[in-house]
Amino acid sequence: MAMVAGGQRCAAGEDLLVLQSLWAMERRHPDGFERTLEENIALIVEGDFDGISAHCYDPNRVRTIGDAIRGTGLAVEGMCFPQSVEDLKPALDCAAQFGVLHLNIQPDVRLRRIEECVPLIEGWMRLAEQVDHPVYFETHRNRMTTDLFFTLDLLDRLPEMPLLADLSHYLVGREFWYPVCEEDEAMVFEILDQSWAFHGRVASREQVQIEISFPQHQIWLDLFLRWWDYGFRSWSRRAEPGRKLSFACEIGPRPYAITDREQNDTTDRWQEALRLKAYVRGLWATIVEEEASSARVDT
Repeated sequence: MAMVAGGQRCAAGEDLLVLQSLWAMERRHPDGFERTLEENIALIVEGDFDGISAHCYDPNRVRTIGDAIRGTGLAVEGMCFPQSVEDLKPALDCAAQFGVLHLNIQPDVRLRRIEECVPLIEGWMRLAEQVDHPVYFETHRNRMTTDLFFTLDLLDRLPEMPLLADLSHYLVGREFWYPVCEEDEAMVFEILDQSWAFHGRVASREQVQIEISFPQHQIWLDLFLRWWDYGFRSWSRRAEPGRKLSFACEIGPRPYAITDREQNDTTDRWQEALRLKAYVRGLWATIVEEEASSARVDT
């Protein structure tokens, strides 16, 4: 495997990194059994993921994870949850220690007015200018970006605000009818046109995470694949040469995962993560081939 900046592994010529969330590796089953961090990292490497998504605010935890991935070539997406401008500084320090691909902010404040949000976002973006890695703002429930309309208003005020798109929250939050109408989909595309990385799970209008292997959920899987395809193509048009697109599989444990009467997952979430990885790589391979064919025609 060829190495890229920060120690990330990817095949030569590839611009897509598919990551696996460490949070999504938690079982949370009634039997109480949990794999060790080292076992989870080994499973992620064996599963042919390019990296991990991990919390990035506790220096001790960062060192522990850093030790566990040393020598694997896995990329790291850092996650943090600042409530003030100053809160971001230790996360940036941890991110530098990690050598992250990028740092993902979930702004952990729930303000009602755009005017209250602007100073926070501007402060975080000023701090982000001082580091060598990108810093993105995730679309996420129970955060500043909880609502699709509110986030679009934020982008109107701060069009340079870079997003990380987790579209599951907006589908279930707005409870779009199916099929999604052109007006609603146009708003999703606005988010995607400002997004530089992705978190991946499939939602329905009622549930934030559904089983992608169940045939009754195919319509929602197809919808998300279409949205991601649009987002990847948008990223490809905007990205500078040498940039890496990342997609983190984030099929989480309960209460995200729907459970049965015995409180166990209704599917094998690890197998669903592998399935999701294959879908995403297939999307990207199609885009790359189409762009290559277009270039050959142009010449």
